[in-house]
Amino acid sequence: MTFADITNDLAPELRRLNEIIAEALATPTPLMNEIVTRYLQSKGKQIRPVMVMLSARLLGSVTDRVLHAAASMEMLHNASLIHDDVVDDTLTRRGRRTINAIWDNHIAVLVGDYFMSGALNEGVLTGSLPIVEALSELGKELSLGEIHQICNAREQQFRIADYFTAIRKKTASLFMQCARVGAEAVDAPAELSRPLVMYAEQLGLCFQIRDDIFDYFSDDEIGKPTGNDLREGKVTLPLLHALQVAPADQSDRMKELIRRGNLIDTEIQSLIQFTKDNGGIEFAYSEMERLHTEALPWLLSYPASPTRDALRDIFTFIIARKN
Repeated sequence: MTFADITNDLAPELRRLNEIIAEALATPTPLMNEIVTRYLQSKGKQIRPVMVMLSARLLGSVTDRVLHAAASMEMLHNASLIHDDVVDDTLTRRGRRTINAIWDNHIAVLVGDYFMSGALNEGVLTGSLPIVEALSELGKELSLGEIHQICNAREQQFRIADYFTAIRKKTASLFMQCARVGAEAVDAPAELSRPLVMYAEQLGLCFQIRDDIFDYFSDDEIGKPTGNDLREGKVTLPLLHALQVAPADQSDRMKELIRRGNLIDTEIQSLIQFTKDNGGIEFAYSEMERLHTEALPWLLSYPASPTRDALRDIFTFIIARKN
């Protein structure tokens, strides 16, 4: 089934989820209401709360407790995006101007903090200490993932292992905790949910690799700026592979460019072409397929069901998605 099929099947639950989020973020402060309302108009695909719901459905059913858990994860995710936009000086997201672009960094940080507080409150409403603990752990992992990525950009050691360490913390951890809190919200024992959490980790790694591939293609192909990661000094999997396999003289020239920083457009294009010429994109796709193959046995340890099929098909969607 397609991702649209999955969200259509969950349409009533997703409607209620968005009502919960809107209610949780409602405030008598006009400026905050204006910002929150505008932000929530662009919800994205909401893959993470869908993962919470499907995890709960695989091991139980989607209840109000599950929806509060899903809301907590979606709000924490959005808080991290708002803060990331400040850190990276991002001016557009999902085709819309970011909070920091419209209202400045000071306001954006406060709004991100407000989303974070709302996420914690939704966690409390589940009445589950393990879910609150998951939120706390996730907040730390997301922060450490960003710090690790910043350190990689500054040190430029060009190690694939460092890349995977960063994306495991900054992206895969969120998918893992979505599976964990979905299972926790239906009181599934840890030993029953463990394979699902492992599956979600592999899915999260693939999500970030696919996102990083987008950086190597033009705006009209994917609807987002090209080379943003490279401008920020972030060397992702496609380029890391190219640097490893290219002739030493070519690789050294590219490394020197990256370490110098302040890249102009022609230099960005040189790095992108170098990556493509040396099989970086193909390697990234092969890594996603490897992770997919390794992940499937975890999911297939559960009895066959439409929910298991939906979780299987989300992985396929993640690899094939166009934005």
